[in-house]
Amino acid sequence: MEPAFAGMFGAIFGSFLNVVVYRLPRRESLVRPASRCPGCATPIKPYDNIPVLSWLLLRGRCRSCSERIPWRYPLVEALTALLCVAAVLAGGSTATVVLDVVFILLLVPIALIDLEHRIIPNKLTALGAALAIALGTALDPQGETARLIAGAAAGGALLLVALAYPRGMGMGDVKLAGVMGLFLGSSVAPAMLIALLAGTLYGGLLASRKGAHAARRSTVAFGPFLAFGSLVAIFAGDPLVHWYTTNFLH
Repeated sequence: MEPAFAGMFGAIFGSFLNVVVYRLPRRESLVRPASRCPGCATPIKPYDNIPVLSWLLLRGRCRSCSERIPWRYPLVEALTALLCVAAVLAGGSTATVVLDVVFILLLVPIALIDLEHRIIPNKLTALGAALAIALGTALDPQGETARLIAGAAAGGALLLVALAYPRGMGMGDVKLAGVMGLFLGSSVAPAMLIALLAGTLYGGLLASRKGAHAARRSTVAFGPFLAFGSLVAIFAGDPLVHWYTTNFLH
């Protein structure tokens, strides 16, 4: 996959992910109606729906009513494009690149939905599990057993945490951890560790600002931390695993 194609693909798909992030938590159709202005409900013309570029040309406003278009929309499109390009430039086998790109396209809406609504939709994790197994089996059948084991181990580990601390971890996080293993294989270990460290650091910062009691009462979405750990693993997972096994398992 060429980086330029990956960038265009990521930007176009990022535009669809904006629809997913807005409509899926509200149980609305992802297909109908077509994209429209949230202020005046005017359908958006194709030439006003070009990822990032249209937002810039329109100066972040609807052509019909001048309602502000949130900056999040072009940001998601640009971020998705950049991540897809980075996944291609990181190299690896065809199976690795495809799995990484597909996983990125799942992580973006999962992180944003969890951040806003404190939920990780089952439809996304179920789709992710199905795609990971189907693509992994088709493109890298020899490595699929290891990925299945990694998925079971990651999901099982987070399930134990959720059972021990039900207020701090949801079942959506557990399912996402399993999906992480299905996509990342052995790299899920550093991904989980980074997610837990980032979440702990954020919790410490929250406690120092609000106080320990108020921090314990705050609801913190863990999905974005799992997504962050996954992204680190996508781009540096193998070196991290190699470093750990070389320095601590010999």
